[in-house]
Amino acid sequence: MQSLFSVGCTAAFINPAATAEPADSIPNREPLRVLVIGSRRGVTSTIQTLYRLGFAEVGEWSPLLPAPNSGEVMSILTRYILSNS
Repeated sequence: MQSLFSVGCTAAFINPAATAEPADSIPNREPLRVLVIGSRRGVTSTIQTLYRLGFAEVGEWSPLLPAPNSGEVMSILTRYILSNS
């Protein structure tokens, strides 16, 4: 797998919406999931910070979902990275 930082954070990701092909039909890619869990304020603040850093659009994250711990929420982002296999 290529290092995300060796090729630039956004360059290593493939945007699944940019292609008409199903995700399974594109070779040499694997899913990478980023999970943020915490207070509603903490999760939304982290998502906004990652947006400002150019990591992901706010709309690419899942809606806030209840987390296993009471009072917490979670959101997940799935990206596809290039792999060497």
